[in-house]
Amino acid sequence: MRKLERSMNLKPQPPKGGYLRQLHEPTKKYLTDWLDAPAHIHHIAHRMANPPMERPQSRREFKELLDCFHIPEEQRVLYDKFGFGSTIGENGDRLVIAWEAHTEYYSYQVWHIPQDTTKPLEFGPITFPQYQFPLSPLGIQVNALDILIFGDTQFTPEELKAKMAGPQLYGSRVFEKDISVVANFTPDEYSRERYCLFSSSRDVILPQLTRLIDTLVAIENYTHLILLPYQAFSTSVDQVHQYEQRHLYQRNVITTQLESATSSTLQNWLTVLTQDFMKVSRMAESMRYKLSASVPYESIVKSNLQALQEQPLTSGRVISDYIYHKITGVADGYQQLLRRIDALEKDFEGTISVIRTKVELLLQDQNLALQDQNLKMLASVDKTTKSQAILQHTVEGLSIIVIAYYLSGLGNHVFKAMHEAGWLENATFASGVFVPISLLISFSLIFFGRKIINKRSLFENSDGSKNL
Repeated sequence: MRKLERSMNLKPQPPKGGYLRQLHEPTKKYLTDWLDAPAHIHHIAHRMANPPMERPQSRREFKELLDCFHIPEEQRVLYDKFGFGSTIGENGDRLVIAWEAHTEYYSYQVWHIPQDTTKPLEFGPITFPQYQFPLSPLGIQVNALDILIFGDTQFTPEELKAKMAGPQLYGSRVFEKDISVVANFTPDEYSRERYCLFSSSRDVILPQLTRLIDTLVAIENYTHLILLPYQAFSTSVDQVHQYEQRHLYQRNVITTQLESATSSTLQNWLTVLTQDFMKVSRMAESMRYKLSASVPYESIVKSNLQALQEQPLTSGRVISDYIYHKITGVADGYQQLLRRIDALEKDFEGTISVIRTKVELLLQDQNLALQDQNLKMLASVDKTTKSQAILQHTVEGLSIIVIAYYLSGLGNHVFKAMHEAGWLENATFASGVFVPISLLISFSLIFFGRKIINKRSLFENSDGSKNL
């Protein structure tokens, strides 16, 4: 009885026993028990626009997918970022569906493992009874692969070319074993790249099956993720060049006209530069999000290529030749663009800082001029106040003389009347004595009158402030 039949009643359970046990537990060990060769695999990977939100959504999507295929609960395993399920068709064929979520993308693998091993496998649609993928996965499609796995089969170059259309086939012998991998890297009519895996013995390829598929899909997925933002990168290179030329012209104009620039000119420069700076900053954030992961992705691709331990086949080029040709220099180009954008941002910040410094200096000059004007005004007010005080004292002195003269005149008439009436012997002497008395009375009137007026003014001011 075949291995897949022995595992039909297997009830896999997620690892238990704490964080460390879950960390080291091989999550795919039960999936390995369900896989076999020969097999036909469809692999698709989709990039998530918002991984924290879409990753749980893709997990729910996978659960709905298992329900659509009526996969029983005992044939399901579902972790936070990995899951799979298996079902048996009416003809004995096995269908295994696996889902896996990564940092930026998630993927589906559909395995069709036929019961009849003598029936030839062909690229194209899955031939499991009544199979149809029932949903459209979330996100942008990153990669799609069509993989055939053969156990006890060998192919000639002519047979492989007949199966895998394309200008060039790439193939390697991997894991230092009698396992051959051939790829065409050319999308077929279903937009899938084709892989053919075969060995002279099923017992050789079967123990390496899970590891081999994981390595190949990792190489493909991360290669496509590296190349996915290349068009946006090319567009941004042109935009950065335009901004560099524009800013160079702006700096030349500012350098030659800064000393004689007016406040309106400075404001215009500051507005234009700030708008350009915001556009560059927005582009910088967008490109950092799209390109920042290219370096670790390139490391993942290279490490998986090394893990294949490739040896060339008798004809054709090895798989790593094509992959290296595609990704060599791409990640470095991305990082160089990010450095150029960072330098451009700093240039804009420096120019804006210079203009702001010039504006602050103009404001300081205006403030100093205003202070000088205020000081002159205060000096003029002080001089006017002193003149008014002198004039006031002069008026008060004259007022004392006028009042004293008036009182003396009145006193003289009174003293004459008293002399005529016989009440006073010498009216002239009395009038002379009354003159200093009239001066004293005049001075007292002026002094106490001014004091009363000052008190009323203070009272009125205090009462007005209280009302406020």
